[in-house]
Amino acid sequence: MDVVALIARIVFTAIFLGAAVGHLTATEAMAGYAAGKKLPQPALAVRASGVYCAVASVLLILGVWPDLAALALVPFLLVTAFVFHDFWRQGGPEARQQEQLQFLKDLSLAGGALALFVLYGSDGHPGLNLVGPLFA
Repeated sequence: MDVVALIARIVFTAIFLGAAVGHLTATEAMAGYAAGKKLPQPALAVRASGVYCAVASVLLILGVWPDLAALALVPFLLVTAFVFHDFWRQGGPEARQQEQLQFLKDLSLAGGALALFVLYGSDGHPGLNLVGPLFA
């Protein structure tokens, strides 16, 4: 089961690692979108969120305080859902549907991150971790 838990952590973080690469390689394009959402200092915010996602993902994959790493992804996902995928503000039905899908994806991922937080913060958490949970 320990190997399955490691595979699950790797697969779960794939989307965050991809986002981190995007945030760090396409900063200007993403900063334009963030500026449109009235985010202060959008380029800095995009870079910081890219580093944040990368660090949390690597910690979770390696099993370094995996409970904290999973929990750290939750605020990122909630901000992304409510600020960037505000489907209720979209005018056209196609844009609304697309943003609603992204909103629900982010909420679902936040739920998964919370489940990982509980799993790794409880007794009997799956192994293959470099450092045990911080909150156990």
